[in-house]
Amino acid sequence: MKREESTIRATILHLLKQRGEGKTICPSEVARAIAGDTRSDWEPWMEPIRNVAAGMADEGRLQITQRGHPVNAATAKGPIRLRLP
Repeated sequence: MKREESTIRATILHLLKQRGEGKTICPSEVARAIAGDTRSDWEPWMEPIRNVAAGMADEGRLQITQRGHPVNAATAKGPIRLRLP
């Protein structure tokens, strides 16, 4: 596993555990936690974060949702949220 991927995985899990059971986070929160609040710094992280989250969902480690309903990360368009299963 690449260092970037392990950083993303660890940050996702940390933020979700911090948020609490049944709660969600936005991938942009993960990007900001890694890269800071300046959009030009965190925005390049969004695609890698979505890709890692999709892999974690495939492993059953988290769920990807839209409007509160689980969705397939590969076909989801627009904003998504992440939550623990």
